[in-house]
Parts: sequence; structure tokens; C-alpha cells
Amino acid sequence: MNSPSVRALLVRGMLAGLVAGALALLVAYFLGEPKVDAAIAIEEAAAAADGHGHDHGEEAPVSRTLQATAGLGTGVLLYGVALGGIAALVFCFALGRIGRFSPRTTAALTTLALFVTVTLVPFFKYPANPPAVGDPETAGRRTALYLLMIVLSVLLAAGAVILGRRLAPALGNWNASVAGGAFFIAAIALSYALLPGIDEVPADFPATLIWEFRLSSLAIQTALWASFGLVFGALAERLLVPTAAPREAGKEAVQPTG
Repeated sequence: MNSPSVRALLVRGMLAGLVAGALALLVAYFLGEPKVDAAIAIEEAAAAADGHGHDHGEEAPVSRTLQATAGLGTGVLLYGVALGGIAALVFCFALGRIGRFSPRTTAALTTLALFVTVTLVPFFKYPANPPAVGDPETAGRRTALYLLMIVLSVLLAAGAVILGRRLAPALGNWNASVAGGAFFIAAIALSYALLPGIDEVPADFPATLIWEFRLSSLAIQTALWASFGLVFGALAERLLVPTAAPREAGKEAVQPTG
């Protein structure tokens, strides 16, 4: 693929990421933010009961209202644009290398693979928690473990693809794909077993709220990736596949009459 095509797809990927980010922002605002407010209310009530209120004569640098509106919007939209650019580059590499699929199908498969490796696999090991859950002193360690899980997931997925391609001449495409998938699942299971777990949920914290917060977090990511795959697939197909409409119109113009 030449540089102009890669550049055009990168721009379209970032545009699709922006659109996906806007949709994910709506899901985050209406589905996720109420869970965040509920968790903060529980945290403040517990602090007040212990005599350790948050009011120490200092105003918070950013108000909760600003966090839930402009802050949330900026973060989600920028994340969507960055995600779209990276996913577009992955698409450029995958196009024609994972099979004779159309650009739209390749975009769907690429998006699904990224959703599994970047979102689902780390989520099942280190699920999201509301603001009131977790020791602030271990935030750096928890972030590092989460990022490590993402890196491992991506590397193991790449290894599974390479393994499948190496085995394809001997086993056939289907059996090689099954072998690559089995390798990925086994390697992820081993990673889950070796990496340390994190359980810092207070005993008296409502389990229902944690469950709802995690579901809303997963819903935001699902909306982001699904909408990106649909929008970017359509844009890539339109760029890379010539439309048949002009050819059909030309055929009709030369057809004899009478």
C-alpha cells in the first residue's frame, strides 16, 4: 500500500474515531456518570461518618460538574481519535495479509481483534472499579499491571496470527486458525495465573454498584469499538473499492434503443 493511501486511511480512521468517541461519550454520560456519582456519594458519606470530611478549606482544582461534562468529553473524544489512528494503521498492515477479504470485512475483523486484545482480555483480569474503590497508594502498581496485560495480550495475539500462518500450509487455513486461537487462549490463561490479582474492594461497598459500574464501563468500550468498526469500514470501502455506479450508467448509455 502506497503512502498516499496509508495517509488517507489514517485520516479516515481518526475521523471514524471521532464519531465513535462522540457516541461513546453519550453512553458514558448517561450510563457511566450516574454510577460514578453514586460511588463518590458513598465515599463522602463514609468519610463524614469517620470524621474525615473532604472540606479542608481548599477548593477542588476541577469541579465535579466540569469533570462530568467538558473533562469527560475532551478525554473520550481524544481517546477515540487516537484509537482510530492506531486502528487504521493496523488495518493497513492487515489488509490482504489475513485473507482475501473486502476492506469493510477487514475493518470489521481488525476492530474485533483489537477490541478483544485491548479491551476484553485486560478487563477480565483487571476490571474497572469506581473512584471510591482502591487504595490510592497502589494506583501506580495497578496501572502498570493493567498496561502490562494489554501489552501481553497484543503480543500474544500477534504470535497466534504468526503461528497460524506458519501452520496453514501443513494443516490448512481452518485447522491453523484453530491452532492459533488455542495458543492464544492457553497463553492468556497462563498470563492470568502468573500475574498478581488485585482485590481492594471494601467489604461494605455495595456489590451491585460495582457490577453496574463495570458493565457500564464495558458498554462504553463496546459502543466505541463497534461504532468505529462500522464507520471506518464504510469509509475504507468507499476509498479503496471503486463504485460500480459509473460503469453501470455507462453501460445503459450505450445500449441500443428500439
